[in-house]
This record gives sequence, structure tokens and C-alpha cells, in this order.
Amino acid sequence: MHEPPAAQETPAAPRRGKRPAGSHRLHLRIPLRLRLRRTRGRLLRRLSIAFLALTAALCTAAVVAYQLTEIPEPHPETVTQSTVFIDDKGSYLGRRGPVDRQEVPLSQVPRYVQDAVIAAENRSFRTDNGVSPRAVARAVVASLTGGAPQGGSTITQQYVKNALLSPEQTLSRKAREALIAIKLDRTRSKDEILEGYLNTVYFGRGAAGIQAASRNYFDVDTRDLTVSQAAALASIVNIPSYYEKAGSDPKVTAKLRDRWEWVLDAMAASGGITAKQRAEAAFPAFRFYPPGTTEGQRQYMIDVAAQEAADRLGISEDQLARGGYTVHTTFDLALQDATTELVKDLKGREGTRLHTAVVAIEPGDGAVRLLYGGADYARQPFNDAVGGAVEAGAALEPFGKVFFGTPLATLPKTPAPTPLKLASAYATVAADGVYAAPYTVAKITRDGRDVYTARPDPQRALDEGDAFMVKAQMYGSTKIPREAAVSNGMVPPFDPAARKISPVFFTAGAGGGITRRTVWSTALDSRLTLTLALFADRPGEKKNTIVPAQLPNDPPPTESAEQTARQIWRLATA
Repeated sequence: MHEPPAAQETPAAPRRGKRPAGSHRLHLRIPLRLRLRRTRGRLLRRLSIAFLALTAALCTAAVVAYQLTEIPEPHPETVTQSTVFIDDKGSYLGRRGPVDRQEVPLSQVPRYVQDAVIAAENRSFRTDNGVSPRAVARAVVASLTGGAPQGGSTITQQYVKNALLSPEQTLSRKAREALIAIKLDRTRSKDEILEGYLNTVYFGRGAAGIQAASRNYFDVDTRDLTVSQAAALASIVNIPSYYEKAGSDPKVTAKLRDRWEWVLDAMAASGGITAKQRAEAAFPAFRFYPPGTTEGQRQYMIDVAAQEAADRLGISEDQLARGGYTVHTTFDLALQDATTELVKDLKGREGTRLHTAVVAIEPGDGAVRLLYGGADYARQPFNDAVGGAVEAGAALEPFGKVFFGTPLATLPKTPAPTPLKLASAYATVAADGVYAAPYTVAKITRDGRDVYTARPDPQRALDEGDAFMVKAQMYGSTKIPREAAVSNGMVPPFDPAARKISPVFFTAGAGGGITRRTVWSTALDSRLTLTLALFADRPGEKKNTIVPAQLPNDPPPTESAEQTARQIWRLATA
């Protein structure tokens, strides 16, 4: 019999929680810290390679972008200039042109004016490379996070933004701005960049550039700015639309004064001004803003001067307005403004409109010192002084028995001359028969150079004896002005003190009594001829028509005209 096979022993199951012998080598996990330590070198090498590759790519891209970047031409509006009109003493009359801007070379900008702007806007301008990395970083962060737009800190970047690029605040435009600023700094001198900036930066009050700002705020040229005025203009650049009301708004003025002090302190710390200059600096007075009521009246003068200036240069008035000229007129602005105030008191009849025209000419020269053509250019752009035909009546009687040569030959036959023409005839009499064509433009300059200078060409238009007879007719034989008597050998030459004596006024016109239609009042001597004309009109029966009207009787118009003319004369000859 076979024995049953021996039962095989079944291996005992391992105890729970214990691993079979030898299995720990197959399943043991290496701690992350140890694994990183073992692979750190390899990882660092890979990261270094990646970083270098990225840096090389970025540098290559930057170099390529820099090489491909071109410095654009300035915007048309940043190179367009206006033409400025000034009076015989250099006071600002007004301008013509689409943009209130006039270029000035940096050589005409005092160093302390330059230093004031640098102290206010970019103190490292003279040494930086055209950009501020911190400002660029701020702009990038703001763009990525949706924060408030950030502006460029350097003067170079601001010039690029204002004059060469569009104003939107995007990351791509900011990057292009930085590239152009760097290239501009490397290819142009600091003086060229600063000159471009000063001629384009906005100062408020419609003024683009330092020259327009100097006139609009202080009524001076840039070269005549004081240290205090320079610091004030530099302070305004920060928020021009707010600070432009300095001088008229107490709150704005106080805030600007604080910034002005800060700029001056920076100038003193950098050596831009001395400690004495800092101590003596006084906060400047500003021209009032917005302009006063006399501003509109000045447009009559500018109209006449602009037309004459364009004719002298042989260009159109539009070309003149955009040409960046400075037109030096013959006008006396202080006298013009005073006349405006005096004439406001003259009133017409109810339902009529009273017109006043005043002309003052320098005898023997032709320079027009005063040209009042109307009260409000906005309501009546027509200039009564140069275009108005005013019935002369008895105002022409003194010329009835004399012979006028060219160019006044037709005057005695002109029943309604313009005030300018009649005043020039009386000026001829005052100059003992020598006629000088009236002119309003003494000189025209551009970029600091004279491009036109007036050269009066006096010519005899009236015999000296006839000139004496006209004066005799005007004043009567017992009221002949002393200088006329001297010219005819009647009395010895008079002393200078006699010039202070107010001459007799010749007042005449058309109509009489309650039918008075026009009044002319004229005074003359060797220095000045002044003519004032009064006339009135009213609406006609047909639409948009006017017809002559009678002057008021209370007060008598002859008295009003002569009294006003006498006041103007005193101001003109004081």
C-alpha cells in the first residue's frame, strides 16, 4: 500500500505591519530634500542656461528694437507757431495763429530759467540717459494691474510724449517712448532736447512753450523773466490747467506759492541761484486771467497791423499767422486801453447806436499811436476808424481854399472821409505841409532777426503857407498854435515848457442843433495829431439794414466829443 503523500507545509503569513525581509530596498522613498540636493547642480545649470538664453533673447530683441526705432518728426501742431503783436513799448497786444506758440533758441533762455524747469521736472536731466527705469517700471505695473496711468519722469520722455508720440497711455507706447528717449539722448545734445521741450511743453492759458507762457503770465519775453517768474512758470508745468488761474484764484495762488518755494529751494541747493537770490526772491504778480474787457477791442488794431505786415512781407495773412513772427506795432497800448474806458461813457439816443472813432498820428512820420475803431470787436468787427465813411460837413472847411498835392488831392472833394484819412490830413498840416503815409507796423522780427523795418517817406503835399492858413481857419487868427507862428517867423522859438499847454480843439461836423448828425474834434501840434469822430445809426426799415441817425442833444454832442478828445490828448502827451 502506498502511503499518502506527506502534507506540504504552508508558509506562515507575514505579520501585519511588517515587510518581508529584503523588500525595504525596493520600496524605500528618498526624501525630497535629498533628491534636490543630489540634482541641485544639474537644476541650477539648466536654470542658468534658461536665464541666460532669455536674457540674450531680451537683449537681442532690445537691440533689434533700438536699431529699428526711428525718431519721428514732431507733430505739425508742435512746430506750428503763432504771430505775436506788441505795442511800441513791447507790451503784448495779442496773437494770430492756430496755436499760441513761438520758438526761442536756448541761447535766449536765461540759465536760471533752464535750471528752474530742471529743478521742477527732472533734476538729473543733465546726467541721465533719457529715461527713468523707476518710472518705466511704475508704468508697466500700472498697465498690468489696471492702475492709474503713469507719466514719464524725465524731461526727455516728456518731450517725446508731447511732441513726437500720441498721448495714449499704453504699455507698447510707453516702451516705444523709452526707446526713442534713449536714442534721442544718445544722438542729440542735452541743450537740443531742452530747447525742444521748452518750446513745446504746455503751460496753461493756451500757451505752448516758454515764450508764449512768459507773455501770457507776465507780459515779458523769455529773456526778460526774473528768477521768481522763472520759478513760477516751472512750477506751473506740473498741473497747468489748474495753476493757470494763479493771481485771480486765491486757493490756486496759495498752492502754487508752496510749489514755487520748493522749486527755489531746489535751485539754491543745486547752485542754480545764490543764497542771496533765494533770500531776495518775491512771489511774482501775474497778469489777470481770464483777460479783461479791453482784450476784444485790441482786435481792431491787430486786424490793421496784420494786413499791413502781410503786405510788407509779400505773404498772405494766413501765412503770417502761422509764421512765428513778432510784429512790433506803433500803437500805445496804455493809451488805447485808457481811451476805451473814456469812450464807454458816451451814450446815444434810445433806439440808436453811437459810434466813436479815434485816431492819433505822429506828424511828419506817420506812426499811428492810437486807433480806436469800435467798442466791441465781437459784436462789430468792422473798424470805424479805418473803414467808416463819416460825413465831414464843416470839418473840411479849413481845407476849402488850399491846394492839396498827391496823395491828399481828393480829400476836399470827399464828403465822407474815413477818420484815418482826415486825421492824416490834419497831421500834414501839423507838419507844415509834409505828408507821411500812416503806418502801424514799425518792425517785424523772426527768430530774433529783423525781417522788416518801416522807413517813412515824407513828401510835401501842402505848401507851408497853405498849412499856416489851414491852422488860421481852424483856430482863428488869435488862436494860432505857437509852433505854427514860430514856423512862419511870427515869434521867437518857444521853450520846451510850452509843450505842456493843451492846444485849442477844432470841433465841427454835419448838421446843427437838434439835427446834429456827426461831430469831429481835432487838436494838433508838432508832436501829435488827434481826431475824434462821433456818429450814430439805427436799424433801417428793411431787414438787416442800418441808416444814419441823429446824435443826442443832452448833453450836446460837440461838448461830449471835445471833452473826451481833450482827456485823451492829456493822456497821450503827458
